[in-house]
Amino acid sequence: MTLSTFHAQIGTQEVDLPIASMSKDLALALLITVDMGMAFMEQAGRELAELLRPFDVDVVATVATMGIPVAVEVTRALGLEQYVVLHKTQKIHLADAIAEPVRSITTAGEQKLLYDRARVDAVAGKRIAIVDDVVSTGASTGAALRLFKGIGADVVVIGTLVTEASIWRTSLGEDAVKVRALGSIPVFRPDGAGGLVEDWEG
Repeated sequence: MTLSTFHAQIGTQEVDLPIASMSKDLALALLITVDMGMAFMEQAGRELAELLRPFDVDVVATVATMGIPVAVEVTRALGLEQYVVLHKTQKIHLADAIAEPVRSITTAGEQKLLYDRARVDAVAGKRIAIVDDVVSTGASTGAALRLFKGIGADVVVIGTLVTEASIWRTSLGEDAVKVRALGSIPVFRPDGAGGLVEDWEG
């Protein structure tokens, strides 16, 4: 049977995610946070914040773009003032950015995570929560971990709306234990008969 959506449980909320083909061998269920609406993101942010609260976080960090709504709502729910964003595209204020190479499953080619050098003081010596929409291969999260460690920040927890399959566990190594998620989703592979099957290993 051909799947067009995947029914996901994200905390207390349920949502049907569209499935998109990435290649002849791989399809992904897409969680597009900027399309989920305010009520969904507020509740998801509040629930994720409760998973992160025991870690006494000073600053929330995320990777643009889909992680930004997550960071805003988690920061608000934790009663914090600051969140910081790692970018994958060059902006005028990032001319002298701190950079870390990254390769994402949803983006062709190698990119760099960029962090505004003027905001180093916002994270150096602080307890950081990296939050994102999805932790998939762990590539973006791993690059963020390396970048923050390099500027003296202490990443104490990683929060995500969903984890995707399980390859991220290998990619993140000993830091995989820091991941807290509201749900999990598989990737999808062709079944040889024109349909797709769930792959929870990735």
